[in-house]
Amino acid sequence: MTEQEIRSVVREIVLELAPEGAAEAPEDAGLVEDLGFHSLALLELAFTLEDRFDLDPIEQERAQAIRTVGDIADLVIEELKAKPPAG
Repeated sequence: MTEQEIRSVVREIVLELAPEGAAEAPEDAGLVEDLGFHSLALLELAFTLEDRFDLDPIEQERAQAIRTVGDIADLVIEELKAKPPAG
């Protein structure tokens, strides 16, 4: 998957799980402020991303630094680059 494809999938997942049913999620959209995420919804988002991209659990320290859709995409891309190749 390219970085752009990852960003697109992340955006789709964010929109699907956004509590306020947002129609779009630009990179700079705030998860809490703009999209209405609360703690439980953020946990669901983290679990969904971990499952979709086969990531290790996101550490609480890193999760607390995530504020925008772009932050999430950056984290997923970093985690995927750090994973050893399958096989």
